[in-house]
Amino acid sequence: MPQPLASSAPVVPVVRLSQAGFAYGDNAVLRGVDLTVHRGQVVAIMGSSGSGKTTLLRLIGGQLRANAGKVEVAGQDLGGLSRAALYALRRRMGMLFQFGALFTDMSVFDNVAFPLREHTDLPAALIHDLVLMKLQAVGLRGAAGLKPGELSGGMARRVALARAVALDPLLVLYDEPFAGLDPISLGITAQLIRRLNDALGAASVMVTHDVHVSLDLVDYVYFVSGGGIVAHGTPTEIRASNDPYVHQFVHAEADGPVPFHYPAPPLASLLSLPEGDVP
Repeated sequence: MPQPLASSAPVVPVVRLSQAGFAYGDNAVLRGVDLTVHRGQVVAIMGSSGSGKTTLLRLIGGQLRANAGKVEVAGQDLGGLSRAALYALRRRMGMLFQFGALFTDMSVFDNVAFPLREHTDLPAALIHDLVLMKLQAVGLRGAAGLKPGELSGGMARRVALARAVALDPLLVLYDEPFAGLDPISLGITAQLIRRLNDALGAASVMVTHDVHVSLDLVDYVYFVSGGGIVAHGTPTEIRASNDPYVHQFVHAEADGPVPFHYPAPPLASLLSLPEGDVP
């Protein structure tokens, strides 16, 4: 039997940044960023505090617009979209905020139902069933009637994850999804991120400082420093990297390209002791 012809159409990445930059006034936060994320991938963005990771996540999510270069999601240039078109595209994205950001006056069920009620015209009975299935996926169907204040931190994060994937998004963004979690909750959350991404056939981008858990979870890593991508690669490549910054970050070394000492004049110049007596 003849085999079907293979499609010659190029695969469009879910996320593509081309020489993207962003500045607050004269303060350049990001410059010359190239980044690509495909369907099925979980990609980590790592780097020291203040390096521009969260700004990069906001550019991808459309909360900020690039001052230079291009940011594309699902083949659409975010810089050229109207507000209505951008909002329509963002309905195809899920977001897990740092520490969950659940609505404290709503039940677990209503938190997960919120995006379905806001962005679809589905009947209440179908929303009911979808919410229960999402909660089942994160192991919390039995907590549907509880309020966020009645949950542990790990449980709240799992509810937030169920809400983030309620609309079966094409792209899920995670801002420090492991922050503040105990080791058991951290492991559960990591497994759920991987499992749900694979089940949805989605793309996931996470900003994280948790090196070792993330390297066991993700498909690719981008390191940000000084407003740009300084290194990138698979977890295996990152673990084996001889790049001084990557090595310092992965191995949690106190000194290196990110110095231990804040810039200051020589200590001897500030002390009253004779220079030769300074320890």
